[in-house]
Amino acid sequence: MAFGSGALRVAALVEALTLAALLLNVATVHAAPVSAFLGPLHGAAYLASIALVLTTPGAPRGARLRVLIPGVGGLLAQRRL
Repeated sequence: MAFGSGALRVAALVEALTLAALLLNVATVHAAPVSAFLGPLHGAAYLASIALVLTTPGAPRGARLRVLIPGVGGLLAQRRL
């Protein structure tokens, strides 16, 4: 297991969970404070996933491409590493 794989696991999970929560919020009550909190958190997790995969030595090309998919890219890339 490569260095930072635990961090990638956390970032990918936060990315996917915050996306699900954002979509649920939009589909139901659309509370602005929820979006204001979860939106930046989701964006930060997405960027962290990208940075972690792209800086992993020897990461396969498939993982580097998959991590760019918004929402689930971190989870998909993690499976390739």
